Amino acid sequence: MFLGANGDISFWYADIGGVPKLRPALKQDIEVDVCIVGGGFTGLWTAYYLKKASRGLVVAVLEREFAGFGASGRNGGNMTGRFAWSRERYLKRSTPDRLAAMELALRNTVAEVIGVTREEAIDADIAHAGNLAIATNLAQLERIKEIYEDALSRRNVPPEQVELLSAQESNARVKLSQAVAAVHSTYSARVQPAKLVRGIAIAAERAGAVIYEGTGVAEISTRQVRTSSGQTVRANVVVRATEAYTAQLPGFARAILPLSSAIIVTEPLSDEMWRGIGWQGSETITDPSWGHNYCQRTRGNRLTIGGWGDPYRYGSGTDARGEIRQATIDQLVRDFYRMFPQAAGARIDHAWGGVFGVPRDWCASVGFDPSSGFAWGGGYVGAGIAASNLAGRTLRDLILGHATDLTTYPWVNWSAPNWEPEPLRWLATRSLRALYALADKAERNGAATQSPYASLATWITGRP
Repeated sequence: MFLGANGDISFWYADIGGVPKLRPALKQDIEVDVCIVGGGFTGLWTAYYLKKASRGLVVAVLEREFAGFGASGRNGGNMTGRFAWSRERYLKRSTPDRLAAMELALRNTVAEVIGVTREEAIDADIAHAGNLAIATNLAQLERIKEIYEDALSRRNVPPEQVELLSAQESNARVKLSQAVAAVHSTYSARVQPAKLVRGIAIAAERAGAVIYEGTGVAEISTRQVRTSSGQTVRANVVVRATEAYTAQLPGFARAILPLSSAIIVTEPLSDEMWRGIGWQGSETITDPSWGHNYCQRTRGNRLTIGGWGDPYRYGSGTDARGEIRQATIDQLVRDFYRMFPQAAGARIDHAWGGVFGVPRDWCASVGFDPSSGFAWGGGYVGAGIAASNLAGRTLRDLILGHATDLTTYPWVNWSAPNWEPEPLRWLATRSLRALYALADKAERNGAATQSPYASLATWITGRP
């Protein structure tokens, strides 16, 4: 097993020949129209759409490591249009019509991303085959029924986009151990995330944006960014697109909580193993456990499985280039063999971890304050591949002053409260993990309804 994929950050980078050579760092003071801090999906999509809309705009992206270093190049590769946040909270300052429009736009974003990859000739192993959420016990069955009924209750979700499958129908697609039912949704696609994020970076550069890698940011202030090496960038607009790494910026220590997720990848499985698993399509797979396992069958016939990563690091610390504890790997291996006993004996080739960003109210946001020139986007709680594209298009319209449908959605200029100071958030996140683990254990042991441990964890952290 390899921690951090032997220096490649994730399997996805090993798959494309390793971590790329860095672009040049910023070496002098500059003045630009828009300075974007963060070279992940949000920052790169914003740069791409801004330059496509206004060729004369001078756009610079500052990235401490390399474009796609964080969750954008390390995630599970499930590009989903699923709405992952609290509708009830957004409705406190918006309307049902605007919320419904945002949900529809998010689902349509999967097709938007696929369209850009075709236009820009980005080969990201995309397969628009949907997602299977598979329940393996009675409590999970109740949750996927709620997912299904909730989707059908939305005015703009056609019935053909979501389907409730019996155990027999689910096993006809994937023979997941102990499956009792599943929900198949069409608004998801498999993707190779490192290929996608690197392709977007190249497309943004081709459109005229400049990306500076190896360029850390020490401070963001009104219309100005100071780099870790002492250079100053003056800009009419400064975009914070730092997601889970936001807490490392002065003044933002409690804005976004970095939670950890981890993934393992097998060797290419034999045809016999795949016949036993029965997974002949390219659907992504998730389970409705509280630990939330997620899987894909890669282009090269490997099987990936992800879930909870290393414990939260005190003070909102992040990972060390994808390295994870052996205990985390061991747990994912147990999850893998529990879900896919047909692949017993398969070698685990890669393992890595990373962090995703969580706001205090678990609600993603994009925003722009013209008076200060400050813009931001993020807080996707792990559902950012599609959401970041929608954020990038929204930021384009906000920055350019275009009043469009995108700028009316409830997440625009949404402001989440700060997380509590330490040690309270350390205690809360550690409690979250422990209680959800107890909840999953109780449900696997036959609890027919949602465990009270899960309800307590949700109450402590405010998770919707």
